[in-house]
Amino acid sequence: MSSALPPEIFSARRKSARAARAEALQRRRGAADWLAEALVEDALERIEFMQLPPGRALIIGTGGAEFARMLERKDFRVTLADADSLDLEQPLPFRGFALIVSLAALDTVNDLPGALIHQRNVLAPGGVMLASMVGAGSLPRLRAALLAADGERPAARLHPAVDARSGAGLLQRAGFMRQVSDSWTLRLRYGAMDDLVADLRTQGLTSALVDSAPPLTRAGLERARSAFLAEADRHGRVVETLEILTLTAWH
Repeated sequence: MSSALPPEIFSARRKSARAARAEALQRRRGAADWLAEALVEDALERIEFMQLPPGRALIIGTGGAEFARMLERKDFRVTLADADSLDLEQPLPFRGFALIVSLAALDTVNDLPGALIHQRNVLAPGGVMLASMVGAGSLPRLRAALLAADGERPAARLHPAVDARSGAGLLQRAGFMRQVSDSWTLRLRYGAMDDLVADLRTQGLTSALVDSAPPLTRAGLERARSAFLAEADRHGRVVETLEILTLTAWH
């Protein structure tokens, strides 16, 4: 009996295009990289807290090059993989790692349970996987603004995401031991919706959905901008948040 294929939510073509665009934008002076900085800092703190001994480590995703250098200074032997050229939904061409760190690399896979199984298979017995991704509840201000723009017929413009409770179930389903699923909040302040969208684009965080939403009309865009600033503080700034889901588990 053949198993059903997972639904195709994300487009490989759109993911590749947004990654190429983000790579080009990151070369600009002062380009936004707050997500990579936050994920790298958090992952390093977790590894230090767990007091993991140096070993072979596989690093995938946002900020991977900087994180690899940090681990190498701690005597880890690091393999750095490019998430944009590696198919995380297929068996990975690696084996025997004591540590896998995945930074915003699993956000847009169609078969997340399968991807987690492939990562578990790469670990040596007793190895640890640490995976962080943008989780459910992220970008509430932008989400509300886009709903205001679309009116009674809202379009899917932001990605679906996993929450902490579902994350624990996914780890158990993938066969990991000692599953830990938690979330933390990254807070950002913006004075305009367009600035937030520009920073999301620079970091490869715009839509990669298979079903492309229709472009906003001029009137819809103005409604979105106004709705975004509806809860601005006295300085005209809005606090936007990303919920970062972190999955930690052992082989």
